[in-house]
Amino acid sequence: MRAVQVTEFGGPEVLKLVELPDPEPGPGEVLIEVDHAGVNYADTHAAENSYLAPTELPLVPGGEVVGRTPDGRRVVALLHKSGGYAEKAIAPEATTYEVPDGVDDNAALAFIVQGMTAWLMLRKNAHLEAGESVVVHAAAGGVGSLAVQLAKAWGAGQVIATASSEDKRKLALDLGADAVVDSRAENMTDALREANGGKRVDIVLDMTGGRITDESIAALAPFGRLAFYGMASREQPKPVELRNLLGHSTTISGIWLPHALRLPGNLFERGLAELFELAKSGEVKAIKGGEYALADARQAHEDLRSRATTGKLVLNPRA
Repeated sequence: MRAVQVTEFGGPEVLKLVELPDPEPGPGEVLIEVDHAGVNYADTHAAENSYLAPTELPLVPGGEVVGRTPDGRRVVALLHKSGGYAEKAIAPEATTYEVPDGVDDNAALAFIVQGMTAWLMLRKNAHLEAGESVVVHAAAGGVGSLAVQLAKAWGAGQVIATASSEDKRKLALDLGADAVVDSRAENMTDALREANGGKRVDIVLDMTGGRITDESIAALAPFGRLAFYGMASREQPKPVELRNLLGHSTTISGIWLPHALRLPGNLFERGLAELFELAKSGEVKAIKGGEYALADARQAHEDLRSRATTGKLVLNPRA
């Protein structure tokens, strides 16, 4: 089969198209003929070995796929470690979910990682209450575009979206944001408070890092919550001092999606089912961010890292 493989750590240049043997499923696993594979920021970190979980070489990147099983089921799946950038992939049966009619491949892939990240941040990390203000950084991206819609659907008051271009800010407004802020604002604290009518904000969803994270924390109201889910800038925020959390009644939390799979009560399955229903009803839509051939995986990573993309990026092994 054709696959994209990494044999040395680095940037997008280390992604190479190769021929590999077909994978063989073991007990509790399912073989999937891949129709599309999702592209995520986590994949760019895995390629350079800067992700939360250390990467082992050689690596076929890609943590989620949508396709067909040998018995004809159309499924979307989270892979055990990687392997999605290929014509065939192996997934645990426990993290393989049937895709209902009315949900296309792009939406299925968008929901299983980006959608569930947004769902968990608002439900579990931020505990959104009706009427609260929500800041969504990178609001035109895969997680951000879904988080804006979910926040509005669940009764947020003022939804403030940040993005780096006029087109991206317009997209955020089209998705339901009440106000937009240039993500390159000189002082993000002041910009967020101004967008919220001069008041501090209740919730921030952040995947940027560096000064944007620092200045977002400073914009939080008493009992405000910041949920941190990535570091696209590759810049560390300042260390958090516990006394400052006390002084402002601030909550800062992180999220790593695999933890949701380990919780009892089918939390992940319940969230994904809710997202599928919201998609079928038209309340939430996944933005198509671009489709690439396997041979163009390097370009997909370059585009994603440049933060020039919107919505969900996918690879098409059949192209």
